[in-house]
Amino acid sequence: MHKKDFMLKNPIIKNILSAVAVVGFGFVLLNLTFIFFAAVGFLITFLVPGGLEAVQSWIGPVSFAVSTLFIAIFSWLIFRSGWPTLVKAIYMTVPTAVVLVLDGILFYRWPIIANSIGTLLVLATLYFFYRTEQPWLYFFSVILVSLALLIMGLSGTEI
Repeated sequence: MHKKDFMLKNPIIKNILSAVAVVGFGFVLLNLTFIFFAAVGFLITFLVPGGLEAVQSWIGPVSFAVSTLFIAIFSWLIFRSGWPTLVKAIYMTVPTAVVLVLDGILFYRWPIIANSIGTLLVLATLYFFYRTEQPWLYFFSVILVSLALLIMGLSGTEI
């Protein structure tokens, strides 16, 4: 057996490479999602007569709602597909971040409520994964994004 074959068949190496893939490609997907949200806002602004002044009061909520709806539909399609677990775990960073950021946006005036709801959502998701015996990469993806957003929130970072 070649060294390369051994490394790919070794479960420890395979798990480490899978976790690194979730971190790396998840980061790229989150940046693409941010660009997508901005593009939807720009498109709505561009399509409405009167420009930015005409849409300034409602562009944020509407573009976020449209983008979130698109992400929800796309997520449903991805998780119902026959794609490999690794691809689904990488993509899971997107809906996890969208839901937690939406929670933060809706309840930003009440940090205790926002953090409590976010914690309950994450724990409920992890419990669902546990009860349905989902692969560990799903747990890893949700925990990774949750911790990253928690650290951002505690450090005062704004999106």
